[in-house]
Amino acid sequence: MAIAALCMIAPAGAAALGGGRQISASRAAAIHECSVLASRYSQHDWGNVETYQYRACMARHGQPE
Repeated sequence: MAIAALCMIAPAGAAALGGGRQISASRAAAIHECSVLASRYSQHDWGNVETYQYRACMARHGQPE
């Protein structure tokens, strides 16, 4: 859940902090898809599975975390 929340604010925050850089549409889609996938595994119930799922999904998309 935290990953999804961060991803929702990251593009605006990243642009402000990164000198106006924007992310590609494919990266934005991967972040969204992987956040949705990872959100199925709450840290309270599944421990680190949420993080592992997000990382694995991003790797499948050829994207850094």
